[in-house]
Amino acid sequence: MKIVFMGTPEFAVPCLARLLEDGHTVSLVVTQADKPKGRGHRLTPPPVKAFALEHGLPVFQPQSMKAPETLERLREAAPELIVIQKIRELAPDVLVVVAFGQIIPQEILDIAPYGCINVHASLLPRYRGAAPIQWAVLNGETEAGVTTMQMDAGLDTGDMLLSASCPVPEDMTAGQLHDRLSLLGAQVLSETLNALKVNALTPKKQNDGESCYAPMLDKSLSPLDWSRPAAQLHNQVRGLNPWPSACCRCQGRLLKVHASRVGESSDAEPGIVIKLNPFTVSCGGHTSLELLEVQGEGARRMSGADFLRGHPLAVGSRLEEAADQTEDRP
Repeated sequence: MKIVFMGTPEFAVPCLARLLEDGHTVSLVVTQADKPKGRGHRLTPPPVKAFALEHGLPVFQPQSMKAPETLERLREAAPELIVIQKIRELAPDVLVVVAFGQIIPQEILDIAPYGCINVHASLLPRYRGAAPIQWAVLNGETEAGVTTMQMDAGLDTGDMLLSASCPVPEDMTAGQLHDRLSLLGAQVLSETLNALKVNALTPKKQNDGESCYAPMLDKSLSPLDWSRPAAQLHNQVRGLNPWPSACCRCQGRLLKVHASRVGESSDAEPGIVIKLNPFTVSCGGHTSLELLEVQGEGARRMSGADFLRGHPLAVGSRLEEAADQTEDRP
């Protein structure tokens, strides 16, 4: 099939790779603009662009999908799109969108005869929105998955096509689930396009009553509130790994928590260190949380035990809630 692919982050790369492996013709890759990254703010191409250029695919990076030059460039890449009524004869067979990161105008959704297929990282209709993977972990879901859908003008509200699920172990982070679902998404996309070619798909309407929203993450989610039960805090640690990371304050300084485990029961006041090996903090509901991997200000990630060697604490010390963070998003 002739395809225009729209995607930006690492999550989308396996889907683009699978399109090439399956023998599809990717006539254009549309992705977001290069952005400053790292301490040096070096302009860095998005992962999809890097992959596309490595494989000789044409790339277009619009500043906004609403800008007039965006549609004009799409027409230049595929001159047949100049005349909308000829789309069914001459345009790409289908558009594929995977974590593109911008709202796509209806004119683009209507370009291809097979419409626009989206790979969404949740079992729709649950977790519509920008951060479905992270919110699934934050909420302690034991199962996650991906869904292909026929895009419409709404936010992840299109008819569902195919889906696949995977278990979410209690120690899996959002980053690990991201990697698992990116590969699963490529497989489901391949199956969807194969079925599309032979008219073997049965689109299914989403039940809006079963939906929930997964908004973009921000640093306001990071502070650990020790009055909450340890299981909820453990999910917070997992769900915010790798970004923006759960955190607290230890001896007045910011301490990120990258890995944790629910500990033994505790009658101590929430926030009190009850054990040094492993580094354990009392939480709400007579529970406790073991801090397995942490990172102090300006320091590398390390085990809780290694952190305590350089920052001696006594049993009975208190960890405070971190009011804010000042680091920029990577």
